[in-house]
Amino acid sequence: MKRAALTSRMMALLLLLATASPSVGLAQDALQPHQLVRSLQLVQDRIAAGDHAAMPMQAKLLEMTDARLRAADAEDFKDAKNFRALLVYGMSGGNPVTVEAAVSRAASDPQNLAIAKGVIDYLNGRPGEAIEALRPIDPMTLSGDLGAFLALVKGSLLATDQPAAALTLLDEAKLLSPGTLVEEAALRRSVGIAVTQGDAARFALASTQYVERYLYSPYASQFADSFVSGVIALHMSISQDKLADITSMMDPEREKVIYLRIARRAAIDGMSDLSAFASARAEQGRDGNTNQGDPRALLYSSLSTVTSDTIEDVRTKLGKIDRGKLSDGDRALLDAAQAIAGEVVAPPASLPVANPAPASVVPSPEPEIAAASTTDAAGLPPVEDAVSEKPAMAPQAAAPAAPNVSAPATDAATVLPASAPAVAASADTTDPTDAAMTKTRRQLDLIDQMLGAAPK
Repeated sequence: MKRAALTSRMMALLLLLATASPSVGLAQDALQPHQLVRSLQLVQDRIAAGDHAAMPMQAKLLEMTDARLRAADAEDFKDAKNFRALLVYGMSGGNPVTVEAAVSRAASDPQNLAIAKGVIDYLNGRPGEAIEALRPIDPMTLSGDLGAFLALVKGSLLATDQPAAALTLLDEAKLLSPGTLVEEAALRRSVGIAVTQGDAARFALASTQYVERYLYSPYASQFADSFVSGVIALHMSISQDKLADITSMMDPEREKVIYLRIARRAAIDGMSDLSAFASARAEQGRDGNTNQGDPRALLYSSLSTVTSDTIEDVRTKLGKIDRGKLSDGDRALLDAAQAIAGEVVAPPASLPVANPAPASVVPSPEPEIAAASTTDAAGLPPVEDAVSEKPAMAPQAAAPAAPNVSAPATDAATVLPASAPAVAASADTTDPTDAAMTKTRRQLDLIDQMLGAAPK
């Protein structure tokens, strides 16, 4: 209650400053830097909680705070609260030029100056120098606001090289600043790091906390990206019940979109169980409002259920999809699915009858090398039950959003030796339906890399 009243008074004051005439400059100068920075934090916390109408006020406050700190002199920074506010301003998205200039005019203790150097390096894109400057400083020993922001910055800097240490720092940031933009950002980063660590329990906990508290943050789309990627990466460790528990806290429209995105990625990656589950949940809807007519759900569920036994039903479903309601990317997926489903039911091409060679004749390697050259677009021969759950990457065309999932180079270069007649015989008896299905997955993989993994 006290916080709400303070926020209301602050907003009224800022509206007055924003709409007043020449007296604005005088009123702004009368405010101390720590007062402006505190107001900025309150507005940012409202934004994190879902108050998007406060975003223009954030821009105005950043402008006012920047001007006040540019004008601040050594006398202003004798107040320790103003120097801490300068550091918080820098870590809140402030202007690095302003921070550096203000620090040069301020006198403070060695620890605060070390933090200032780290913040300036961080803002100017020098992560190595920032880590070295901030490494010896324990955020838990600092005042609440400064410690929380410092823990968030250090956690972000260490996320790639020291993910376990980064998660500890992000936990400290959440502990020091609950219910704020700092906690929102710490939870969002924790979700992504937990995925890279393969930590399903941490991923589920951070996702649950984010959805409970910050689902309407303007940065929630970044969480959604990490959440969908995490469900795909950790699908063997996260139960469908746990996934349903997390999404049940979302509003119906967000839940549907999340399930559609999961279904699409899972279908393309060959995770038929997960794709079927997500498609069914997307179609099911909530509160009596089903999404069974959603063409995206029909498309993704079709991709996840294609087998030699269901191919005719799938072809019928694909034919009923309204192309006009799909994005360009999904229309390409539909075209590919229909084309290859047609290949599955087409009669196999007749094979030439092979005349056995006399025993005294050494088999020539040329026919087998020629056979290897007829591999599919992914550069791999169709092999039963050998489809990776990760997208296969076309050589020299890997999508930035899906690193480190290329098929091994040795697969693409494999040529059957002339001395391996048993292997060649096995390839001749490959079920044409299985081969077509393998080709389907790989072609869809390549299409998805070109179009992006998330539907519009």
